[in-house]
Amino acid sequence: MNNVNPKKLLNSKWSAVTPANKEKHFVVSEVEYDEDGVVVLCCIEAVMSKRAMPIDWRDLKDESTWVHGWK
Repeated sequence: MNNVNPKKLLNSKWSAVTPANKEKHFVVSEVEYDEDGVVVLCCIEAVMSKRAMPIDWRDLKDESTWVHGWK
């Protein structure tokens, strides 16, 4: 399980274990918090295509789908 600190999500780099549409490397481009500091929105952006998509930040903990850093 990947350790993910919600306060350090912004601009963190991730690699997809099984790339789709030649998109393997991603950057967390947007994170929004509520007044209690809980993540309410997280978007990742593909480096190659610049396509952004919302994601549940907890999904980044799954090592079978995501690897921390660009591998």
